[in-house]
Amino acid sequence: MRAAGAAERAEDAGAGRRPALLSVVGARPNFMKLAPLARALRQRRDWQHRIVHTGQHYDENMSRVFFEELEIPAPEVHLGVGSGSHAQQTARVMLALEEVLQRQPPDLVVVVGDVNSTLAATLVACKLDIPVAHVEAGLRSFDRSMPEEINRLLTDQMATLLLTPSPDADANLRREGVAPERIHWVGNIMIDSLLHALPRAQATRAWERYGLAPEGYALVTMHRPANVDDKRMLQDLLQVLERLAARLPVLFPVHPRTRKMIEEFRLEPEQVQLVEPVGYLDFLALEAAARLVLTDSGGIQEETTVLRVPCLTLRPNTERPITVSQGTNHIVGRDPERIGAAAEAILKQPKPRGEAPEKWDGRTAERIVEVFDAFFAARA
Repeated sequence: MRAAGAAERAEDAGAGRRPALLSVVGARPNFMKLAPLARALRQRRDWQHRIVHTGQHYDENMSRVFFEELEIPAPEVHLGVGSGSHAQQTARVMLALEEVLQRQPPDLVVVVGDVNSTLAATLVACKLDIPVAHVEAGLRSFDRSMPEEINRLLTDQMATLLLTPSPDADANLRREGVAPERIHWVGNIMIDSLLHALPRAQATRAWERYGLAPEGYALVTMHRPANVDDKRMLQDLLQVLERLAARLPVLFPVHPRTRKMIEEFRLEPEQVQLVEPVGYLDFLALEAAARLVLTDSGGIQEETTVLRVPCLTLRPNTERPITVSQGTNHIVGRDPERIGAAAEAILKQPKPRGEAPEKWDGRTAERIVEVFDAFFAARA
């Protein structure tokens, strides 16, 4: 069985059938990027929109709660792929999603970010001759030891519509030989979610739950294998946090992967406040009120830039250089002395000021819908 070809679907659309979009998400960062687009697509009664959740993130606080807090419609299909190696996850998504796309082929598959589900959905759709739109295209760390970098590179080579967050992403794609007509600078859709949710988030006063005061604590996230899977590296990073905790409280909502490694290596810190993962609204409240954020997450580099909160990125590189050149982000790598010195320097300075990058304005989803409009009109 095969999905209807592109020409057949275009003919159907031209005959009056409503264009059908199918969004594929699988992990927490995807949810924040889907939410604004799902809201914008609800306004288009002339389009159909379905959501498939691959189940790449299966922890309750990493998945279901985000759909609720971000007001995302319940997924029509849940593939339930769960954990596994990169190859296992990618293969499971491909096998399960192929059946979904063959049973009810959409006119456009929408993928977001750079997780395994993003690459898997793109591969399956392209094999079935279904166009793909990649939201957050063009980001590059130039570090192929990162699985996400491989996912980004391959997804952008295959997708039909490349929806970029910043001019550097456009430049990356052009340098890779991507045709200019496939590239559309629309802005940062993560910031749509942030600006939409920020008043509700701040109303939670989540910091009070942990006995903290605004601008009186550091907030930490770590989950990347390079930081948490090696005992010596994780020990060094936790010791940096212990020293920072002597200066001000340190709150660490612990990713399930990181919790597993801390317990396995018996590295429970004494001074750092380890807590369970928190929902989107609570985390946004904690982030906005923090004096300092330490992270290895790409999305948090973007959020802290808009929130004007100093951020130390615990990686040797970033795929979001605009957060350094224009934002509040500092790339400090994994050297304990460098991290400690950077944190101390920030705590001695006034809170930074600055402007959000262009098109990080809460209207990215609207611009994406305009791109889709033009795409469907050209195929009618």
